[in-house]
Amino acid sequence: MDFLKKNQFGICDIVESCTKTKLDASDKSMQDIKLRDILGYLKKFPNIDKIFFTGKSSINSPFYFFKKVLKENNIKFEIVENNILKVHKFSFLDRNIFTFSLISPSNAANKAISSNKIYKYKKSLKEDFSIFDFRVFEYKKALEFKI
Repeated sequence: MDFLKKNQFGICDIVESCTKTKLDASDKSMQDIKLRDILGYLKKFPNIDKIFFTGKSSINSPFYFFKKVLKENNIKFEIVENNILKVHKFSFLDRNIFTFSLISPSNAANKAISSNKIYKYKKSLKEDFSIFDFRVFEYKKALEFKI
């Protein structure tokens, strides 16, 4: 908790409530989804300039829902970087806000990481480079990203 406060991080799930057809970690089985008022949070907290999502843009991922909210509110969303990181930018209430789509911390994402060309390259340079190391690498890049 001290780390979050010190670095001014807030944590929030974009889904306020839902039902699931399967009890597993996947978001694909979510139904009757009610989203939090994420734009309301951005109004309430005007210092927010970065939003981090875990999970890329698969169906029912946080990023998927966020893009849907922006589209429903006619807010333009543009890609800033799509190399190591997936970074987007949008303007809201006269400020630019950047989003970062990070690989999911769930075990289900391990297969995607193991087939990632950057992971494979780093693994070829250092045999003991792990999937966890890749996550740390990506998350660190996002935290160090200069706006």
